[in-house]
Parts: sequence; C-alpha cells; structure tokens
Amino acid sequence: MDLPVKSQRLAALDDAFHAMFEKSRTETPPSLEVRLERLARLRAVISDNEARFEQAISADFGHRSATETLIAEVLFLLSEIKHAAKHLKKWMAPQRVATAMQFLPAKNRLIPQALGVVGIIAPWNYPLQLTLAPAVGAIAAGNRVMIKPSELTPRFAALLKELIAAKFAADELIVTGVEEEIARAFAALPFDHLVFTGSTRVGRLVAEAAGRNLTPVTLELGGKSPAIVHRSASLDEAAERIAYGKLLNAGQTCIAPDYAFVPEESVQAFAEKVRTDMRRMFGTEPANKDYTSIISDRHYARLEGLVADAAARGARILQPAKPDDPNWKARRKFPPTLVVGATPDMAIMQEEIFGPALPVLAYRDAKEPIDYINRHDRPLALYWFGRDSAARDEVLARTISGGVTVNDCLFHFTQINQPMGGVGASGSGVYHGEWGFRTFSKLKPVFYRSALNRLADLYPPYGAKIARLEKLMRFMS
Repeated sequence: MDLPVKSQRLAALDDAFHAMFEKSRTETPPSLEVRLERLARLRAVISDNEARFEQAISADFGHRSATETLIAEVLFLLSEIKHAAKHLKKWMAPQRVATAMQFLPAKNRLIPQALGVVGIIAPWNYPLQLTLAPAVGAIAAGNRVMIKPSELTPRFAALLKELIAAKFAADELIVTGVEEEIARAFAALPFDHLVFTGSTRVGRLVAEAAGRNLTPVTLELGGKSPAIVHRSASLDEAAERIAYGKLLNAGQTCIAPDYAFVPEESVQAFAEKVRTDMRRMFGTEPANKDYTSIISDRHYARLEGLVADAAARGARILQPAKPDDPNWKARRKFPPTLVVGATPDMAIMQEEIFGPALPVLAYRDAKEPIDYINRHDRPLALYWFGRDSAARDEVLARTISGGVTVNDCLFHFTQINQPMGGVGASGSGVYHGEWGFRTFSKLKPVFYRSALNRLADLYPPYGAKIARLEKLMRFMS
C-alpha cells in the first residue's frame, strides 16, 4: 500500500539525513581540494543563474528590486565564497598553542575537524544570501549540508533545489521541500549543528526541538535595532543613511534601523530630511522598480495595523508618497512612512516592524536612549551617529547588541572579517568568513607528550618526587 504524500515526504527527509550522517561517520574527512571544488560548484550555481534567481525572488515578493538582489545577495555570496577559498588552507591548518613550562618539551595543537551534518533553516527576506552564506562556512569546514528554504519563497526554493541537485550529490548538499510538516521534522533531526534565521518566536521553537538532541544551534534572529542621532551628528548625513538602511528591501531586513532617537529640538527637521531622502531615493509612485514589495498580504495588513494604531494614539504620520493611491496595495508596496512622536505604548514600538515604517522618538538627555535600550531585549544591531567620540564610546560601553555601525547603517554586516550574530533575544552564535569556519568545526585540542617529559613523576607511589614536583608547579603558577 502506498504511503500518504505527507508520510512519503517525511520518509524521504529522514532517508536523506541518515545517508549524509552515515557518510560523515564512515568516509575520510574531505581534503582541501575536495572542499575547494565544492565551493567552486556552489559559486557556479550562483554565477551561472543570476537572472533566474532574480526572477524567482521577484516573483515570490510580487516585485523585488533587481539591483537589491544583485548587491545584497548575489555579489555578497560571491565575495564570501572567494574569501573562503582564498583562506581555507590557512584555516584548516593545525594551530600552535603555547604549552605551560612544567609540561615542556611537550606541545599543544588545535586541529579543526568537520562536525558532520549541518542543517540550515532559511528565511524569506534575503532567500539566496541567508540560505547559502551559512552553507559556505559549513562546506569550507568540511561538512555535509541540508537546507530547508522558506515556504514564503516557493519559486526560489524550487529553483535552488533544482540547481543544487544538478551540481551536488544528495549526500553532499541537498535542498528539501518547504511544506509545513518538513519544517517541523527538520528541526527535530539530530544534526551536528543547526542554523536558523528568522523571528525570535520561531527561534525559541527551533531551539527547543534541537535541544532534545543536544544539537548546537546558531540563531540569527531580529528585534528592534535602534538608531541614535547624537547632537553632534550631521542631520543631513544621519537622515540620508537611516532612510537607506530602513528602505532597503522595503525594510524587510533583520538589521534595519527599527526606530530612531533624535534630540527633541531636531525631531521636525530630521523627519523632514528623512522624508525628502525617501522621496529622492524611491520616488512617489508604487510602480518604481527600485522599491521592493512586501512579501505577503498578511505582512502588509500587519504594517497597516501598526501605523493605524500609532496614529490613533497620537503619532503624526508622514509619507513622501501618495498613500491613497490604490496601486500601493495592489502591488503590495507599502508607502515609506515616518511615525513622529512614537511612544512605548504603541504596537509599533512593541514588536519588530520589518517594513518601511520608521518611528522617531525625541530625547532631551543623551542618557535617555541608553536607558531605553537597556530596558528592552538586546538588539541585533545598533546605529550611532555623531562626532563626539566620548558620547559614542559611552553608548558602545553601556549597551549590548549583536553589532554596531557608527555613522551609517547595515555595513557592519558586510565586513567579512567580523563575526555576524545576535545576543540574547536577537540570537546566539556567529558566522561569516573564518568565524563561520570555526562555528562549523570542532577545534580539537591535542597534547603531544615528549619522550623526554617527566610526567611519570605524577604516578604513584607518591613520595618525595611529588613534593619536588609540587614545589616546581607552585613556582610556575
């Protein structure tokens, strides 16, 4: 008797995982040459199919700016792969570690080893980049990889599955389906490491499922990332850079500036400058090809509700476009929006916005933004604008966030030699560049005892030799 379709999917998922798991335990760890060849194949998947990826992602969104897909996804990944290939030999080499004097002439080494099978649960907002960026680190570290794309980008997911299957054996790298039962079962598999990028709410569920297998998890979550405009800042610079950071991908970016703190005497001027910059960058028409659509009707309605609640509670709503044009909603493009005079009781200040709406809050004393940030969950990113280095350093010292960009937005994420990751409710663990290689490796400590070593003096029967050794070790301590 044939199994139901759901059971067939789950059986196929289980079979694919166990085939990878078995190979990871029985085959020789992949050499440098094998890893480089796998990275080259992954690069070819991306570079040979740029147009197809752009079209699939745009179709899933309703409209996705082709330039944003190129810059934020394709070029980012090609750079990540090139960097990994260039440095992989060095990363794989055993690392010398100092040996305490009392154990000389022995030596210590750290040897990087592949963990085995890495699972990746990917999000929809940057489907190509946030699916394959962790895969680059996992492949470089010598692992086999399973990927579960988002159900909100089904065209992209189908294309990626097709292209990966054409370039990789199923026990090297595989893309699963996006069905709901696959998502639940995927997180429960006993991976050697699991990466999840998405909301804090779902991240908790993923961590709980992985915890039953004691699977280590890297969580790339989100939260409300603040932008602080200090009195020493150029309002023109801050407004332009915050406008860009907020509207890239129509605000559907986990590290987008979620709200802005501005000196109370500058709020009106700042808001007008941001509105002007929004209009200059993306125009006033919903047909603008540079402006990306909201991923779904449900998310669009959620944004409408957040702005309506803020207006009902007294906020002033500023929009550089024509918000009454029905084509905005028909194209699922949410008009760029400023919420001036936002207060903590508003829904827009209580959940991650993930859209092109920017609350603007006023402050009198420079400590107010610090106190506000520290009363809430640790943000994934923080942005500070100004020229006062003492004020900047106070914010850096007194706040904790996943990462920081000073006098701009987003660009700490693009620094390939820096780790990317959250803290607390905004995530745990890091990847990118060598940090990804380390995350997906076991750095195994090895102690090599020398034939000349006197460690046998520690063996019983104890006596005067222990007293001599104790004296030596106390001297060394």
